[in-house]
Amino acid sequence: MNLPNKITLSRIFLIPIFIVLMSVPFDWGTYQMGERELPVAHMIGALLFIIASTTDWIDGQIARKYNLVTNLGKFLDPLADKLLVSAALILLVEIGLAPAWIVIIIISREFAVTGLRLVAAGEGSVLAASQMGKLKTTLQILAISLLLLHNWPFAFVSFPLGTIVLYVAAFITIYSGYDYFKKNWHVMRDSK
Repeated sequence: MNLPNKITLSRIFLIPIFIVLMSVPFDWGTYQMGERELPVAHMIGALLFIIASTTDWIDGQIARKYNLVTNLGKFLDPLADKLLVSAALILLVEIGLAPAWIVIIIISREFAVTGLRLVAAGEGSVLAASQMGKLKTTLQILAISLLLLHNWPFAFVSFPLGTIVLYVAAFITIYSGYDYFKKNWHVMRDSK
């Protein structure tokens, strides 16, 4: 249990706090953004999500810099990302800021890739995240952050950047899932 893995676990432990902030109707007021309002609880939830997402970059940097990359880290890091992103996307549907069909596509891809990783783990190998997968995660985090902030600061000019980035993230999610299975199909083919 090295430092990067502890940071990854802290990301997992922040998820329930984030869920409570976003789903319990705290009446902490609102912040006016042109014609739209941003509940203060959503702003705090968004900041917590951004902090939790940043730990993904931090643990990776530390692991690579100090040669602390472990199989546990290769397993926990993408799992923590999937849990955080899935929780945020489901909450976005609940509060009416993301379409359910996109969230279903994104989460389905995550389950499929996790299944492939489990098969690989059963065969004694660990599949690390690809560059395309990292781009997918970055776009998802950007889209979620914008949507949690009710598209601030772009709401002032009525430009739906959060929604646009979510659609791009959905496309990259589908493509990266295809690419991941294509490159690692031998794991499924050769499994016992």
